[in-house]
Amino acid sequence: MWISTALLLESLLLMAAAGVTLWWMMHAWRTPETLDATAFAEPDGESRLSFSLLVPARHEERVLQRTVEGMLRIDHPDFEVVIVVGHDDPDTALIAQRLAESHPDQVRVVTDTHGTKNKPRALNTALPHCKGEIVGVFDAEDIVHRELLAHVDHAFRAASADVVQGGVQLVNYRSSWYSLRNCLEYFFWFRSRLHLHARKGFIPLGGNTAFVRAELLRATGGWDGDCLAEDCDLGVRLSSRGAKVVVAYHAALVTREETPDSLYSLYKQRTRWNQGFLQVLRKGEWRRLPLRQRMLARWTLTTPFVQAFTGVMVPFGVLVAVFGGIPLPISLVAWLPVLPMATMTVFECVALHDFGREYGFRITPVHYAKLLIGTPVYGLVLAAAAVRAVWREYTGRKDWELTSHIGAHLEPEQELERNPASATATATATASPEPQEAL
Repeated sequence: MWISTALLLESLLLMAAAGVTLWWMMHAWRTPETLDATAFAEPDGESRLSFSLLVPARHEERVLQRTVEGMLRIDHPDFEVVIVVGHDDPDTALIAQRLAESHPDQVRVVTDTHGTKNKPRALNTALPHCKGEIVGVFDAEDIVHRELLAHVDHAFRAASADVVQGGVQLVNYRSSWYSLRNCLEYFFWFRSRLHLHARKGFIPLGGNTAFVRAELLRATGGWDGDCLAEDCDLGVRLSSRGAKVVVAYHAALVTREETPDSLYSLYKQRTRWNQGFLQVLRKGEWRRLPLRQRMLARWTLTTPFVQAFTGVMVPFGVLVAVFGGIPLPISLVAWLPVLPMATMTVFECVALHDFGREYGFRITPVHYAKLLIGTPVYGLVLAAAAVRAVWREYTGRKDWELTSHIGAHLEPEQELERNPASATATATATASPEPQEAL
């Protein structure tokens, strides 16, 4: 009896989780008007705001120089690049210093002397040195579009926004089977789901291409130096204070990045993100939100528990359903989660085509096969990472597991430069008459 009850509860929970995930994935594609509303509004040609762009860099000597040199080509009259390096990272520091010497008016280097290094502590170290009205965060491997700040500047002014979240996209879809799925995850997250969160008034911000008014950022204490998902934590704290958030996405303007360089790196990265969500859940800032936003926050921040439960229970459920030993109605219910999951997979195939079209990438039948075959394995990796995150949080482990960068995203970027027809119809084609904003 207890086996039947456990299987029934598991199936209903997985059915609900899969259904909600599918609905959120499809948010931006519900209507043409909804999709158009996700884009940046066309800039008005004025540049009134000043920007401090923070680039925390730890052991990033392979990618930092290209990133900063690309940022220096941004078409905006008033911005600075602040590179944050650790006192124990001489190779990265040397590159940062050379960049500052070559561009003394735009590049500065700040040294993080914390004994325990992580991204939020590095950002907090740089915050007092920021001169701009707007503080933006980028990763050390980012490829930043030269017109991004013009669009962000206008978005702040047009919507009287406190926060502007731009798009981020992994692009090295050809590196491995899991890189393809990872790229598609980012496509859904920044193309669709964050817009839903902004409309609902609760948003876990992305890790970079996030811009916040410096005055507000300082007033709220910057980033939590102990949180493993400092971006989520900051978004929750700003949401709970009623900050006005604009989210905008356009393929030509997104910040391009690379996937983790191994499946184990992906596993550790997702462990860190999941544990960070659990930390934010435990802190309880989200409890200050109104009821509807509070419900959304609770569901979002407890996702690691759901994924961990899935990782433990799915093998059990499959074995019981296959080998029998339970009443037929319960056995049928056990297979219900397959329906939204199958629908999700079909929608992912459609989105993969859309991803290729928007970015000018050639998607072949092999890529669709990799997507379909890799789905269950990828799900197991994410579930295992969630289980590990729950265990680490329970046992009090909070060390930061750094994700290394090797520049794997540069090859698709070079492909895009060779074949720009699809994605460069572009910076001037931002379709929304008004930027997406929180309600």
